[in-house]
This record gives sequence, structure tokens and C-alpha cells, in this order.
Amino acid sequence: MRILIVEDEPDFLRTVAQFLREDGYAVDAAPDGEEGLYKAQETEYDAIVLDAMLPYIDGFELLRQLRLKKKTPVLMLTARARVRDRIQGLDTGADDYLAKPVDLGELAARLRALIRRAHGNAAPVIHVDDVEIDTAARSVTLRGEPVVLTAREYALLEFLTLNRGRIITRTQLYEHLHDENDTPISNLVDVHIFNLRKKLGAEFIATHRGQGYSIG
Repeated sequence: MRILIVEDEPDFLRTVAQFLREDGYAVDAAPDGEEGLYKAQETEYDAIVLDAMLPYIDGFELLRQLRLKKKTPVLMLTARARVRDRIQGLDTGADDYLAKPVDLGELAARLRALIRRAHGNAAPVIHVDDVEIDTAARSVTLRGEPVVLTAREYALLEFLTLNRGRIITRTQLYEHLHDENDTPISNLVDVHIFNLRKKLGAEFIATHRGQGYSIG
């Protein structure tokens, strides 16, 4: 899953970005509203963490402009904790709101919930045949037995599962698994798919020749 953080406090931005990367996300960053709006409009993110007080374009205006084009889940994260600010953020199109200082574990949990709901999955555990994907614990079992996955294998599996029934292209997989600083190897998606099939069953992920991959 790929996240954009729009935040003008460098230390806080680095802390949140590092925490989310360690939690398995691909993370892009923007230090002001102008760059944040450009990235949010040009890239398909799974969620956006957005500060309200930003240089050039504030978070509320960024959100207003973004909502003219996209429905990307947005978590507003700001020191402005007044009720009227929370109301303004939610009425402008934010999906959730956290006031600083924040617990990073809670931030990650709220992002997981936003992403699940955006794909029509309210429950944290998803079942596909004999496979169980726990998006909260970021764990997978096959017929009740734990399956060990790398961070990228899990991210690819989660993305395909949340988009169950849809054909996902290689380009889409690259875009949601890698951030702007990555230089992914051309056949990396195929390698991850091969490994997932070895661990979960050859038929678990379907190949659609010339189109992409799908689950169930």
C-alpha cells in the first residue's frame, strides 16, 4: 500500500514516514501544500496523511481541490484540535481526523481502517477460500497454519485481496508497492507472484494474459 504524507515539520515528517515504512507501506512525502496537491492528483495513493497548516496551500484548500477529482482516503493530522477545525476538515472531505501529538500505532490502525473501508471491507480479517488475511496483524494463514511472507509479498497479497474480483495490472501493482524513491526491478512483481503461489497454492492468484492478475 502506498501512502502520501503532506507535512511541513521535517522531524515529524521523517518520524511518521519511517514508522509507516517499517509497518510495510510505501511512503511518499511532500513538505508543503502545493507539492502535496500535485502528488495527490498525479499518483494513485491508498491513503493520504494531511496536515492542516501548510505553506502555499493549506490542508483544507488542498483537500477541497483534491475532492473535485479524487476519492482517496484522507486522514487529517494536525495541531489544530479545536472542534470547529475538526468539523471543517470533515466537512471538506476528510475521512478521519487526529490531533497532534499522536500515537503512531493509532495512526497506523486508523490508516488500515480507512483503506479497508475504501475497498468495502469493514472487518480486519479477510477470508479467501482456505486463506485468511488479517490486515490488522498483517499476518496470513493457510488452513489455520501461519504463512511467512516478506513485507512486499504481504503488501502485494493485501492489495490484490482488497481488490478481489478485479484484474490488477503490473503497472498498478508497481505503483502501489513502491514509493517515489524506489527503483523496482522489472520482473519483481512476477517474482512475488511466483513466491505467493508457492506458499498459498498455484491457483490462488489468476493470471490474465496481457492484462494482469486477480484473486477470486
